[in-house]
Amino acid sequence: MTGALSNEPLWYQLLIAVIKASVLMGALLGVTGWLVLAERKIIAWLQGRPGPNRAGPMGLFQPVADVLKLLTKEESIPPFVNKILFIAAPAIITITAMVSYAIIPWGPNPVWGAISNLNLGVLLFLALSSLGVYSIVLAGWSSNSKYAVLGGLRATAQMISYELSLSMALLAAVMMAGTLNFQLIVEAQRPFWFILLQPLGFFIFFVSAIAESRRTPFDLPEAENELVAGFHTEYSAMKFALFFLGEYMGVILLSGIMATVYLGGYQGPILPGPVWMILKIAVLFFVFVWIRATYPRFRYDHLMQIGWKWLIPLAVLNLIITAVLCLTFPNLVPNAIH
Repeated sequence: MTGALSNEPLWYQLLIAVIKASVLMGALLGVTGWLVLAERKIIAWLQGRPGPNRAGPMGLFQPVADVLKLLTKEESIPPFVNKILFIAAPAIITITAMVSYAIIPWGPNPVWGAISNLNLGVLLFLALSSLGVYSIVLAGWSSNSKYAVLGGLRATAQMISYELSLSMALLAAVMMAGTLNFQLIVEAQRPFWFILLQPLGFFIFFVSAIAESRRTPFDLPEAENELVAGFHTEYSAMKFALFFLGEYMGVILLSGIMATVYLGGYQGPILPGPVWMILKIAVLFFVFVWIRATYPRFRYDHLMQIGWKWLIPLAVLNLIITAVLCLTFPNLVPNAIH
């Protein structure tokens, strides 16, 4: 940890970190169910239909009904699966998503700052996002089902392909900020948000984030008309719920990273920093849902072409242009690496 808390005893720093982590995880687990309801309501609104409206007033208790259904369903483990890997797969995707939240700063002071204000926070985010691939691979392979294996292979190829463009877009912003620390990246955006200086980088990151989270129009690994449910075809009850939870926590995480790196993070007038972060994440989440309700699923060869023929070359070009500008105009961004 850095900042004011760094002068406090170690036990005090650990206590504050545990409290912040507990509050954040409790809030995330509580909010995720209502995010599913919000997504269903937004899609219904965009498509001109009512959406969930039976469980409680205006369907507000639908998440409670969904959770109760998942908790009371029978846990089924098919006899032909590799049980250890089959059980471990959904846990990996949920744990990696939860741990990644530790590096997102929610405010300028130590109380609202990141749980772990690491100087290599960007590298930790990229490392944890890479571990998510293992969950999908293990789920597909351990299920011993042709549909699950095909879904796992699709997800692996897709996530590896788009992670390259996502990483290079993020590195261009890191180059301008001159640091791998997310808190310092936010502070480096005091004159201008990086979305103004890195519009191409933001576009590449956003498209890659949709592909990384396997959401429409990049939901090929779970194409129900081709692969039933893809890599989690054989899962049920709470193990299926963990995949669902990991997906939505991943969407919130990627929205938080975009808000931090490109939209000034917690910066904003009048309102407290955490409120600005929540508002920016909510806007980005709405765009995720809007795209899901608008665009059809890509064909698989088109999906790979977008990643390898367009996004990766554009990310390399953006990285080169950023390096040239940082070296040629050192006063453009005072903190840039020269």
